[in-house]
Amino acid sequence: MDDKTKVRDIIRTNISTKRQTSDKVMPSFFLLMASVSVITTLGIIAVLVVDASKFFSAVPLTEVFSTKLAPLSANPSYGILPLITGTLMTTIIAMIVAVPIGLGAAIYLSQFASSKLRRILKPMMEILAGIPTIVYGFFAYSFVTPLLMNVIPSLQAKNALSPGIVMGIMIIPMIASLSEDAMNSVPEIMREGALGLGATKLETTFNVVVPAAISGIMASIVLGVSRAIGETMIVTIASGSSKNFTFDITQSMQTMTAYIVEFTSGDAGGGTLGYYSLYAVGLVLFIFTLLINLLAQYISRKYREVY
Repeated sequence: MDDKTKVRDIIRTNISTKRQTSDKVMPSFFLLMASVSVITTLGIIAVLVVDASKFFSAVPLTEVFSTKLAPLSANPSYGILPLITGTLMTTIIAMIVAVPIGLGAAIYLSQFASSKLRRILKPMMEILAGIPTIVYGFFAYSFVTPLLMNVIPSLQAKNALSPGIVMGIMIIPMIASLSEDAMNSVPEIMREGALGLGATKLETTFNVVVPAAISGIMASIVLGVSRAIGETMIVTIASGSSKNFTFDITQSMQTMTAYIVEFTSGDAGGGTLGYYSLYAVGLVLFIFTLLINLLAQYISRKYREVY
């Protein structure tokens, strides 16, 4: 047996041994890593459903979907509509602020800014995403609200308008960054073709690039909505804890997340109906965000352009 045959046999033996060990161990390891998020999600759902069922078994649905929420009164009521209204109003305000500014920033960075300017502006814009939300909350309460009071005298110290605006500012980097990535993924040949046919750069942007990137843009907007619905600290600090059913954004409103924060601070004793109402609100909030994420996936699949 020559040296080449010996070396070949040694390599074959080593490869066979390593393959046997890795093929047995690594797939199980990767399966465990992939199962962590699934198991965690199932655990969260199980906790919410089990404890929320204790609330829904004691409170009729006619009361749950009423406009009166007074969980700590002598005759408590658990109408969830004031919380849903507060959540939706602050979310709508946030998206009115975030969508036009975020899309405008994305269009400028992807279509008009030079590469040097883009390298400067994009990191500066994304710094907003790294600011803690509690800082945004104090900013909304101590700066934005007094500023708005000079314009809107009827604005209360705690209101829905101020946290909605600040949430919109917080969401801008998410919409801008994801939308810019979607626009940059549009093939350059499509831009060049439009320009070659005589279209201006602005016409190319709105008639070619934006329609081609619409799936990514819509996904970024829907994810922004999900982020606004789940926001906690900004609305807790700046929106207040009023449980009145109202559409007046100058007044104090309470969102679902702020309600959970208020009661987990010790207002509801363990095992009480008020305590289980936290899980009911949490389950409704989970369903809201789940539906929004499913909508984002549907829009992304429906309008995705394949190049």
